[in-house]
Amino acid sequence: MDVPDANDDSFGIEVILSDGGKTAPCCPHGPTLLFEKVSKGGEKGRSFYACSACRDRKDCHFFQWEDDKVSEARLLAREAENQSKRPPLTQQERVKRFKRLGSLRLDEKKFCQDCQMLLLPAEHEAHSSHRSVGVSSAQLRRPSVLLRPLLNKKSNAQYLFTDRSAHFLLNSLAGLGYNKVLCVGTPRLQELITLRNLEGKHEPMKSLLLDIDFRYAQFYSQDEFCHYNMFNHHFFDGMASSAVLQAFLTESEGGKLVMVADPPFGGLVKPLANSFSLLSQTWRKLQSSDGSGADMPMMWIFPYFFEPRILECLPSLTMLDYQVDYDNHPLYKHGKTGRKQSPVRIFTNISPKDIGLPKDEGYRFCSVCQRFVLSLNKHCAKCNVCPSKDGREWKHCSRCEKCVKPSWRHCAPCGRCALPDHPCGLSEGTEGCFNCGSLKHKRKACSVQDSQRTRSNRPNAKSGSKNVSHCPNQKPKVKRKSGAARRAKKLATQSVTSAE
Repeated sequence: MDVPDANDDSFGIEVILSDGGKTAPCCPHGPTLLFEKVSKGGEKGRSFYACSACRDRKDCHFFQWEDDKVSEARLLAREAENQSKRPPLTQQERVKRFKRLGSLRLDEKKFCQDCQMLLLPAEHEAHSSHRSVGVSSAQLRRPSVLLRPLLNKKSNAQYLFTDRSAHFLLNSLAGLGYNKVLCVGTPRLQELITLRNLEGKHEPMKSLLLDIDFRYAQFYSQDEFCHYNMFNHHFFDGMASSAVLQAFLTESEGGKLVMVADPPFGGLVKPLANSFSLLSQTWRKLQSSDGSGADMPMMWIFPYFFEPRILECLPSLTMLDYQVDYDNHPLYKHGKTGRKQSPVRIFTNISPKDIGLPKDEGYRFCSVCQRFVLSLNKHCAKCNVCPSKDGREWKHCSRCEKCVKPSWRHCAPCGRCALPDHPCGLSEGTEGCFNCGSLKHKRKACSVQDSQRTRSNRPNAKSGSKNVSHCPNQKPKVKRKSGAARRAKKLATQSVTSAE
C-alpha cells in the first residue's frame, strides 16, 4: 500500500481497528481499513481508508481521507466499480455449475488454462482458441496443482505447502484427535484432507476452506468453500457464507475443531490477529451461551521474525521450531542450512509438548522447555530456554545477559550485540517514542497512546492535517532508505558538526 509522504523518515503508519461505531467504505476486496500517520512527538496525522488486502495502490487504487465528504455520484461510481470486479458467477450459480460438472463423463471435463476455469460442454466452442486440456478425477481433487498460483507479493501471493509440510500438519492434527479443520488460506491442506477421506483408512475429517481466491469455488461444494478476506473478516457472499461457517463451527458430539491459517507474509499482523480473534469468538459463542471458555485451537503459519508482533496481539500463542516449506517459493525450502533455512514457523495455542516434531529431520525433545526443538537449538542454562529462532545455534552474551545470533558481536560503544558492520554509536532505542518523544521506550509501550488512538471520543482529524499533502499521487515516489542507512547518515552529520 502506498501512503502519502512516504519519503519522510519521521513517521509511522498505524492501523486503527474499528470499534463498530463507524462503517468503513468498501473497495472490491470488502470493507477498507483505517490507517493513521503517526508523527514523532505525538503529533496526529490525518487518517485515511485504504484496501485491506493490497499494499500497492496499483493493485487496488482505493484511497479516501477519513473526514472526506463523498458525493452521491462518487458513491454510485464506486459501487459500480466494485460490482464490475466481483466474480462472474454468484454463489447459487456456482453451486449449480458444480453439480453439473460432477455429473459429466470424464471425456467431457475440460479446463481452460487461459481463463483458469472448468468448462461445461456448451462452453467448449467459445474457448476453442484458448489452451484447454482434459482433466482427470485425480487432477480435480488437486486444484492447487491445476490452477496457476497468484504471485503478486503485495496482495495475494500464493505459496503452497510442500507435501512434506502438509502431511506433517495433517498427521499432527489427526494424532491430536482433531476431526474438523478450518482451513484459512490453506488450499493444499484442504486437498489432503479430501484425499485422506477417500482412502478410507482413517477416521473421516471435515474441512472448510476460507480463501480470497474465488477460483477454488468451482472445485468444492457450498459447504466446503467460502470466498473470504482474512484481512478484514469479510465474506463476499454475505449471510449465506456466514451461515456455512457457523454450521461448520458448531461442534457436534465427539467433534473437535482446529483452525490452520497461512496468510500472505507481507500482510499486516494486527488485522490478521483481529480476524482470527473474531473467528475464535464465533466458535466460542457456539460452544456456550455466554461465550465463555477457552479460545479456539489454532495454528498460524508465519515467519519467525514476526513473533513479537504476533504475541503482542495474541499472547496465548507459542512459536514451534518446525520449519514450514513451500513448493513454489525460491527460498523457503527444506534441507537448507545456516541462514538459507526456511524462516516460516507455526504459532499455536496448542500445548507445544503435545506436538511431536520428526526426529529424522533433526528435531529433539527438550525436557526442560517441555517442547520439541531443532538439534542445533541448544538449551541455555543461563537464560533457561532454547533460544534460537532461525535454526542456528545461538550463543550467550554475558554482558547483554541473553543469547544472540552467532553472527553478532558485542559492541561496547553501543552497549549491545549487533552485526559487525552495524552503524556504531547509535544504541538500541535512541529513536525513542513517536508519541511523547521519550528515549526510554517505544511507541507501542507508551502510556499515552491509548488516549490518542481512541476512536469513540476522537476529535476531528482535519485539525492536524495542515502539513499533510492532499494530493499523494502527484508526488514522485522516492525510495525510502533503510534504517541502518538513515542512522549512519545522521551519525555522519553529527560528526561533521562536532568537528567544526
